[in-house]
Amino acid sequence: MLIGEFSRQTNLTIDTLRYYEEVGLLQPLRTAGNRRQYQTKDIAWVNFLKRLKQTGMSIQNMQYYAQLRYAGNQTIPERLLLLQEQETRLDTLMAETQASLDFLHQKMATYREMQKANLPEHYNPEV
Repeated sequence: MLIGEFSRQTNLTIDTLRYYEEVGLLQPLRTAGNRRQYQTKDIAWVNFLKRLKQTGMSIQNMQYYAQLRYAGNQTIPERLLLLQEQETRLDTLMAETQASLDFLHQKMATYREMQKANLPEHYNPEV
């Protein structure tokens, strides 16, 4: 399929697809007239890239991952390591986010208790 159809199939703009090619994330085939020719398997690859982006993976690591992928299956150990490193980053982020949520929940519980106690208007909690 040509770039317009591929853009519709992946929900990425043509400019984004061209950028992905420019930075090495995509390597579409070319027709005899030098037009980009995408294959069905390229849709799965772009969807994977979109998921990597959602995990917060840096463009540099995505580029390295793409290089490894295009180099073949002998690079699976390196790709696995990249994914494990991203998993560690996400686990850390989740723990930090959970700690922040716990803090907010504790403060909200304090305020709810204060509301139930009908504290005087001039009462000022520490924060």
